[in-house]
Amino acid sequence: MLKVIINGIDGAMGKILASSIEKTSDMQIVAGITPTGADGAYLTPAEYMGEADVMIDFSHHDGTVPMMDYCVSRGLPVVVCTTGQTDEEMEYIRKASESIAVFKSANMSVGVALVAKIVREVSAKFGSCDIEILEAHHNRKVDAPSGTAIMLADAVKDARPELHYNTGRSGLAKREPDEIGINAIRMGNIVGMHEVMFGTNNQTISIKHEAHDRALFADGAIDAARFLAGKAAGMYDMDDLLAD
Repeated sequence: MLKVIINGIDGAMGKILASSIEKTSDMQIVAGITPTGADGAYLTPAEYMGEADVMIDFSHHDGTVPMMDYCVSRGLPVVVCTTGQTDEEMEYIRKASESIAVFKSANMSVGVALVAKIVREVSAKFGSCDIEILEAHHNRKVDAPSGTAIMLADAVKDARPELHYNTGRSGLAKREPDEIGINAIRMGNIVGMHEVMFGTNNQTISIKHEAHDRALFADGAIDAARFLAGKAAGMYDMDDLLAD
C-alpha cells in the first residue's frame, strides 16, 4: 500500500485527488497539508512525521522551499503538480532532485504528454512554418501563459531552437518569422484547452487537446506517484512515465 501525503488537500485539485485515491486499492492518504488546517489537515509539511512513501503537491508555488526541504530531509519522493514557479523556485526543485526522486510536469495529463511528442515531431518535419499556440482556462487561473503552453512551446524549440516566444501579441507589430506566438484566454469554467497550429501559405496543421474533467490531472498524478516508487534521485517527467 503506497502511503501518500497530499499538499494542498483542501484546494480544488487536492479534493479531486483525495477522492480519486480513495477509489484505488493500492494507495492510502496518510496526511493532508493546507495553510487553513481544514478538516484536521496539518498546517505545514513539517508537522507530519509519520510514515509516508510519496508526496503529491497540488498547492501554490509560494510553498516550494519548505515543501522541498521537508521531502529532502525525509528522503521522500514528490510529485510536483503545482505550476507558476519562479526561476529561483525551479532551481530549488532541481537542486532537491539531486537527493530525491522528483516528478515535475506542467500538465499531469498523459494526453498532453502525447501531444507534446507529436508537436516535437511536426516541428522537426514541417520546415520553416509559422507556429502559434492558443490556450484557454477558467477565469480563476492566475498565471498566463499556462505552464502547459510553455511546455508545448519548449517541445517546438527542441526541434527548432532558433525560435523565440512572443506571449500576447498586441499593437502595430508584424509577426517575426522566428517567433512562436503564445496567446491566453481566461473565461468561465474552462478546464483546459491547448492548440498548436503550424501554418504555411497554403496549408495548416492543428493539434489540439481539451480537458473535460479535472479528474484526468488527478489520474496522471496517481500514475506519477506509482512511477516514482523505488526510483533513484533525479528529475522525472511525463516522457519518462510514457517510456516506463
